[in-house]
Formats: sequence, structure tokens, C-alpha cells
Amino acid sequence: MTDVRVSDDAAKAAVAAAAWLEALVVDTLRSSNSCSIALSGGSSPAAMHTALSRSQNIDWTRVMLFFGDERCVPPDHPGSNYRMARETLIAPARIPDGNVFRMEAEAQDRERAALLYESLLPSALDVIVLGVGADGHTASLFPDAEAVREAARGVVVASGPEPYPARLTITPIVISAARDLLVLAPGSNKAEAIRRALDPSTDTRSTPAALARRGTWFLDRPAAALIGLP
Repeated sequence: MTDVRVSDDAAKAAVAAAAWLEALVVDTLRSSNSCSIALSGGSSPAAMHTALSRSQNIDWTRVMLFFGDERCVPPDHPGSNYRMARETLIAPARIPDGNVFRMEAEAQDRERAALLYESLLPSALDVIVLGVGADGHTASLFPDAEAVREAARGVVVASGPEPYPARLTITPIVISAARDLLVLAPGSNKAEAIRRALDPSTDTRSTPAALARRGTWFLDRPAAALIGLP
């Protein structure tokens, strides 16, 4: 069953998501030696990262960071999801470099990079952080694309819109295997995509964000406008 949590604005949604993720990590580390998180890109996760980086309760030496997708750009490029995570979470929280597993999407041989990254992933991530695009995409799984129909591989080369058409992305297999999913998707431009994603009758191929329907969703009021919440 979907858990939808609505905040007054995007900033409050990011803080609420950070608090939820902090609690999940702390709880996981009570019974496990480590906690694995796959991060997302974009401006909304950046605000969540900033709030999370201030946590005094997480033992970051036991947290393993992965990525749900990456643009095929160098790691210091302004469009790199890794660069954003480093600036907003990894460096401020002083997470050890050995705990961070970035997608080497800048590699010339992208297929090999995808296979290599798949080999690094645990069999089931503890939590995947996902967003939702106005077109209903999540990670770099775009509507009706080959990647969203992938049934054998966990990481593949994907196509996206300009200015970053080439990407690496996790597939539905990895999302389905994860123990928990956190969806952070504020903004009125996403309201229709969110309505479709949370509708049980929606096909995941046309609205890939529906793959995360079982997760905990953090929205602001404009994003939640079409889902009939009080």
C-alpha cells in the first residue's frame, strides 16, 4: 500500500524525506552491519541531502551509497548526479570514499560500465531514492523505452532527453528487489504524472514511476493536487 506524505511546500517535503530516511538508516544499522542506499539526481534530492548531511545519528562509515542513474558525463560535470551528491551529502557528511559506488557513465564502453555497475550492486538495496518527471519517468526509465521493459539486466544503457541523451540506469528488476523505496516529487508540473503513477490500473511501461507505487512518497501540495487527498 502506498504511503503518501504531503507537506506545504517543496522545502518541507525534502526535510520530511530526510527525517524518514535517517530513521530508516538508523533502524537498519541496529540489526545489520551496513545500510545500502541508491541516490537520485535532481534539485529535490539535493535539498534532502543537505538536511540529511546534518544528521548526528547516522554512522556514515556503515552506509554504502549507490546511484539509481547517471548521465554519461564526467564526474565533475555540472550535470553529474555524482557531483551533486558529493557536494550536498558525501563531502558535508564526510562519508568515506570507499563507501561510495558511482556509475562510471563517462566510460567510452558504456555497456561494459553498466555490467560492471550491476556486479557491484547488492542483491537487494535497503532503500532506493527516486524522483518523478513530468512525463512519468523515474531514474532514467522513460515512458515506453527499452530500459523500462528490461527483464534480465539490473543496469543498462538508456536514452533520455537533451541535453543528456545517454545515461546508465537501474532497471525495474532492481527497483522491485529493494526493501524500501523513497519517492520525493514536489512541484505542480508533476501532479498529473503522480496521479497516473499512484493509480493501480496504470501500466508501468507508460508511466515508469508506477514501479515505485509501493514506496513512501513525499510530495508538496501542488504535486498532490490530483490524487484526492484531504
